[in-house]
Amino acid sequence: MVRYPRRMERVLVIHGPNLNLLGTRAPEVYGTTTLAELDEQIVGWGSDLGVAVEVFQSNHEGEILDKLHAADHDGVIVNAGALTHYSYSLHDAIEAIQLPVVEVHISNIREREPWRRRSVIATACSASIYGRGLRSYRDALRHLVHRSKWPAETITYGDDAPDQVGDLRVPDGEGPFPVAVVIHGGFWADVWQRDLMDAVAIDIAQRGWATWNIEYRRVGSGGGWPGTQSDVGAAIDAIAGLSDHLDTRRVIVVGHSAGGQLALWAASRPTDSSAVTPTGIVALAPITDLARAHKLGLDGGAVDRYLRRSPERDGARYQESSPIALLPLGVPQVIVHGDTDDRVPVQMSRTYAGEAADAGDEVRYHEFEGSGHFEPVS
Repeated sequence: MVRYPRRMERVLVIHGPNLNLLGTRAPEVYGTTTLAELDEQIVGWGSDLGVAVEVFQSNHEGEILDKLHAADHDGVIVNAGALTHYSYSLHDAIEAIQLPVVEVHISNIREREPWRRRSVIATACSASIYGRGLRSYRDALRHLVHRSKWPAETITYGDDAPDQVGDLRVPDGEGPFPVAVVIHGGFWADVWQRDLMDAVAIDIAQRGWATWNIEYRRVGSGGGWPGTQSDVGAAIDAIAGLSDHLDTRRVIVVGHSAGGQLALWAASRPTDSSAVTPTGIVALAPITDLARAHKLGLDGGAVDRYLRRSPERDGARYQESSPIALLPLGVPQVIVHGDTDDRVPVQMSRTYAGEAADAGDEVRYHEFEGSGHFEPVS
């Protein structure tokens, strides 16, 4: 298994075949930013993170292999272009250099032609980030930095890896430590993964908590209702078997955006005597009202894709999944939202917090002026 260095200071970014045509080639897929402009952004993102970035582009497989063989960096980011789908030589080179390598794609390769959906290099890479546009490179840099800052133990909680896994971080000492289950958002879509919450998980762990940053099946990777919710429940219950240093009587769930919906839902899920019961919820910019989110058409109909029904066709799915319909939850809740959020309207949290309090729940609501959707997890 590749080990992340304790400090991520130098990163090599490799662009593969045809990436030199960025800005002119299929702009409807890849955008209009040129490679030179992208490289400037990447170097700037690295600087913000305290990382020196070297960028390299080649249309020739052998040159890319030679660059990897000679790499003396702390980590590598590779957008291999079409080599992704057939170059076993590239797979072997990545495996051989024993550095953390993040595979990156600008487009969502899972939604493109069948031959593009398979990556032969993914199993050699430490992570794969795709479908987020140019931001994919920034998120890859952040992943490398955060993984080096506090390496996590990735543990499976189900049979469907890599989606039924979680990253466990436990502070030094005997414990037992209280546990924060961390749930990422992204409108339940498969292009968004748990790397979004690395910074949150590390911040909480630095405060003396164990953190369990979970992945779950998402829309586009076998998820959606009801599997996504059952995965979250299974991941929470898995805490009991993760480590002897965890205190299963002190468990909170922290979720952002769609992860906020899942966190709040987790407080009301049906359980048996073997279940781990959350003692508190922290919801950051959460989607608290699925029927309202449907009417607003958030993320182009994300709620309907997640529940596979509109409320007009099946209101029961909305009732059993929507936090505002499940009140009172019976556990203390902290709701955080930025007043300039352009993804999930702040009014949704204002309304939810008021109704939760009216229903008898203990709720603390914090609204931050000038804060958007991603600031709470940056």
